[in-house]
Amino acid sequence: MPKMSKDGAPRPQELPSTLQRSDTKAQRTFAATHDSAVEQYGEGRRAHQTAYAALKHSYEKVGDHWEPKDKRGPSDEQAAGGRDTGRPTAGGVDANASKRHLMHLARRLDVRGRSRMSKAELVEALRRANDRESAAARRRD
Repeated sequence: MPKMSKDGAPRPQELPSTLQRSDTKAQRTFAATHDSAVEQYGEGRRAHQTAYAALKHSYEKVGDHWEPKDKRGPSDEQAAGGRDTGRPTAGGVDANASKRHLMHLARRLDVRGRSRMSKAELVEALRRANDRESAAARRRD
């Protein structure tokens, strides 16, 4: 199903719930990339992965939505390496961000024990916090 209408606007009802709660540019980025990937690869997992990869270059997941990153670029080793690297994804967390930035997000999401965490532990804790926030938002919707 196309994510963009004929006039070039994203169709919110066709987008994942985390993108429905995000700004229009994030929606447009995902939708346009998804539709292009569908033309190239067909509907399915690869089209979604391609759309998320494009989104993660400009946005990071914070709680139940996506926010613009301070600096464009891949969000983790998987995104930097391209398709099928076998490396785990950080689930929308910008693992390449500074520890200070990750601490700020952890504070916003009330991650417990954050002051004693390493950068890798912060990334994992943020990924789990984002998943919890997204699940809670879906229950509310």
